[in-house]
Amino acid sequence: MSHQRVYKSQDYMQPSADEPIRSVIVESAHSVIVAWHVKPGQTIAPHTHPDGQDTWTILSGEGRYQVDADGNAVSIAPGDVVVAGKGQVHGVLCTSMEPLQFISVVGPWMRVMRCVCEPGTQLSRTWVQDGSLVTPKARC
Repeated sequence: MSHQRVYKSQDYMQPSADEPIRSVIVESAHSVIVAWHVKPGQTIAPHTHPDGQDTWTILSGEGRYQVDADGNAVSIAPGDVVVAGKGQVHGVLCTSMEPLQFISVVGPWMRVMRCVCEPGTQLSRTWVQDGSLVTPKARC
């Protein structure tokens, strides 16, 4: 039995006119590896992973990486590796003229992500236990 071990990140980048798409490259009982393509001006809303660490390797583009619930952010660029430990708030705004592309590794993968937003903010997407993507009607 053959198991793929090498993946081309560009095969998983999915530009979207609305909001960035979470494109799973590979998932195991231990982690999930995701490709992100964030167009200029798009954001990934601030969120946490209550049971795991999220590590991003920046491939292209630039952004402002949110590091806490107060909205403080740092600049990120190609070659950077950014780490959000268990329960740490993180999100990003693409600030460059080119898309921000990065690979995210979340481990351990508990299939849970919690949105961090202002009260009353419409939630756009969330992931649930079975890994499916849902569009909730709820607000933060």
